[in-house]
Amino acid sequence: MTKPTIEETAPGLVRLALEMRAPWELGVALASLPFMRGAPAGDGHPVLVFPGLAAGDMTTAVMRRFLQGQGYQAYAWEQGLNFGPRPGVLEACVERVKQLRAEHGCRVSLVGWSLGGVYAREIAKMLPKDVRLVITLGSPFTGNPKATNAWRVYRLVSGEKEIDQARFDALRVAPKVPTTSIFSRSDGVVAWQCSVEQETAKSENIEVQASHVGMGMNPTALYAIADRLAQPEGKWKRFDHTAHTGLKKLLFLDPGRASWPNPFFGFY
Repeated sequence: MTKPTIEETAPGLVRLALEMRAPWELGVALASLPFMRGAPAGDGHPVLVFPGLAAGDMTTAVMRRFLQGQGYQAYAWEQGLNFGPRPGVLEACVERVKQLRAEHGCRVSLVGWSLGGVYAREIAKMLPKDVRLVITLGSPFTGNPKATNAWRVYRLVSGEKEIDQARFDALRVAPKVPTTSIFSRSDGVVAWQCSVEQETAKSENIEVQASHVGMGMNPTALYAIADRLAQPEGKWKRFDHTAHTGLKKLLFLDPGRASWPNPFFGFY
């Protein structure tokens, strides 16, 4: 039997244990909100935020509050808990994007956390003329679908017992709109390799130091989201981590750097 590759295995116990830092990330985020106002400001365009697996709009409240403060019209997905692609949910999200586009008279940006990022990517593929850009956080859109510690939870809440390989393979295809994947190599839920996008003129990766459960509340991730959303429409450029100095250079590492063996994390 062939030994599973790094991309085919879920994060180990040490990474999983590090998910306990999520409450600390929430505390830091709330305390730092007044100082985060120095992040790039928005132009008022609508942003639709999708929660992760088995999570609801309450989990994205900090992010939406931050985005509102930066000048965006931030909206919750309003579909209850995210239990996977249940009948009618994706269709309701598509209609929501169309409604926001019509209401605001401009394209809508989509931000999705974990499974919510998969929704955001798929909706952008369906509505490329209505979506401005997509940002995902720790979203498993490539690699092995079982390379996540939430796989069993997903099967339980979604009712899916087997992998639809054709559908999963389709998730690997990036939207035609600008797409940013924010990921953490210390993610304890999703193998970080499953969140790495093939970089092109319209797609990129940004690495942060965060837990999976706390990524949507992590100040570094929030800053990166604000930076990406603030770009003028039609003038999107990839995030240049080399342009940062001092603290920002420490916070935003080179996502393309080689992994190296680590006795606690495996390949980090």
